[in-house]
Amino acid sequence: MAASCVSCGAAVSHRLFLGGRVSLARRRVLWNAAAAELQTISGPQILRLRHTAVVTTKKNVAALRRETYTVDFIKKQIEEFNIGKRHLANMMGEDPETFTQEDIDRAIAYLFPSGLFEKRARPVMKHPEQIFPKQKATQWGEDGRPFHFLFYTGKQSYYSLMHDAYGKLLNVQKHKNQLQAEAEKAKTKDLIGSRWLIKEELEEMLVEKLSDQDYAQFVRLLERLLASQCGAAEEEFVQRFRRSVTVQSKKQLIEPLQYDEQGMAFSTSEGKRKSAKAEAVVYEHGSGRIEVNGIDYLLYFPVIQDREQLMFPFHFLDRLGKHDVTCTVSGGGRSAQAGAIRLAVARALCSFVTEEEVEWMRQAGLLTTDPRVRERKKPGQEGARRKFTWKKR
Repeated sequence: MAASCVSCGAAVSHRLFLGGRVSLARRRVLWNAAAAELQTISGPQILRLRHTAVVTTKKNVAALRRETYTVDFIKKQIEEFNIGKRHLANMMGEDPETFTQEDIDRAIAYLFPSGLFEKRARPVMKHPEQIFPKQKATQWGEDGRPFHFLFYTGKQSYYSLMHDAYGKLLNVQKHKNQLQAEAEKAKTKDLIGSRWLIKEELEEMLVEKLSDQDYAQFVRLLERLLASQCGAAEEEFVQRFRRSVTVQSKKQLIEPLQYDEQGMAFSTSEGKRKSAKAEAVVYEHGSGRIEVNGIDYLLYFPVIQDREQLMFPFHFLDRLGKHDVTCTVSGGGRSAQAGAIRLAVARALCSFVTEEEVEWMRQAGLLTTDPRVRERKKPGQEGARRKFTWKKR
């Protein structure tokens, strides 16, 4: 039995060996035929074939990658959004043409109430431009070469922007004398009512991720450009990276000027600090006399710190000795009364200064009520924060 198995295995191996030799012989014949055909082709044609073979085998995987959100995809999403908005407006009985995003949010909250604490898990209906993030266009051609010379820096838009800003700074330094003469004729634009773009807004504009160091370096370069005597083109370039903000001083209620029997202009205002309430009357002209409840402020406030609090608005505006003040204050202690008078005097002085100085006063905290009060004592404690001394026995 064993001998028959061995003879059978030997026969199978012999057949496989013969089949392998036959296949090798067939391949050799095919290779010889291909070589004979190539010999019939001229030399330039062979070079052309080699060149085309290299080009077709060279592929840039990144260039052939499909975009996540194509233009057609975004257009289709916008069309579906407009259809859905129209249906939603009809359901709510509103006009689809005047149906805003706030109306959409209100309708979604009404039709699909959700008790989920995570807001991102609640149903939402936003414009596709807000849902799908911006993406860069293809940065290289079919040959695999990038379009921009700063492509391999990894942040070509950022470094291109820095390159342009530094070029403008060098141009300003080169024509410094000419720009100074132009700046004397035209006043530079006031930047009080605007702010720099934050890092997230700049990243969205450039469609690139930036570090805190990159953002700080960019703002520092623009501040250098703005500090120099730049022209109109440079100011327009800087304004691209600033956003207007609502100036709080415009919201500040400024009391109109009043006139007494002698024709002297004066302004009145009120202030609070803790439980103290003060009313101040500031005259346009004077010798710096200040009375509190009919008493000179030097006698009413024996502590120097309280006197400094009272005089700080005049010192900040460089108006020491130019106004007479009459104050009436009640409630609270000496420190609280000094803070209330200071707030009342600062608000009254707004009637005699410019809007720019009012904004400076607001930024310095002269027009803001101090909300701090004494913290109450807690039960089981010695004070507001202090605990009783722990004793083991």
